[in-house]
Amino acid sequence: MQQVPALKIDGITLSQSLAIIHYLEDTRPNPRLLPQDPKKRAQVRMISDHIASGIQPLQNMSILKQMGERKTEWAQKCIVSGFQALEQVLQQTAGRYCVGDEVSMADLCLVPQVANAERFNVDLGPYPTITRINKALLELEAFKVSHPSRQPDTPAELRA
Repeated sequence: MQQVPALKIDGITLSQSLAIIHYLEDTRPNPRLLPQDPKKRAQVRMISDHIASGIQPLQNMSILKQMGERKTEWAQKCIVSGFQALEQVLQQTAGRYCVGDEVSMADLCLVPQVANAERFNVDLGPYPTITRINKALLELEAFKVSHPSRQPDTPAELRA
């Protein structure tokens, strides 16, 4: 498939974060990643789509390679633009996490995007809600061990 992330499971190979998360939610719904409440579920999907479709693709390696020496500037611009909108949304939806006090699909999308922001030296000061949620999530063991800086294929300069 040549796509990252990819998951081989149940005799199929899936790529794309949200497709993988939806499949896991459908086949292994414990713990739930989408709230039962339709309004909260819509908010989780909105935030997840905003990150996975509106911010993250603009920093894919194929795009950054095309940007050449301007790749850091480009990544920062894309992240800042996306985080400005995301911060406003999270100020309305957040509890301890992105939507209320239960970990959701939105939180799974947030942590790697904040890691990307840190990688490209984005000032997170203007985003206190994003920063607070990320910090709370990184206290959870599942997020500690799955952090992008702790993956076996992470380049040495980006490892924790």
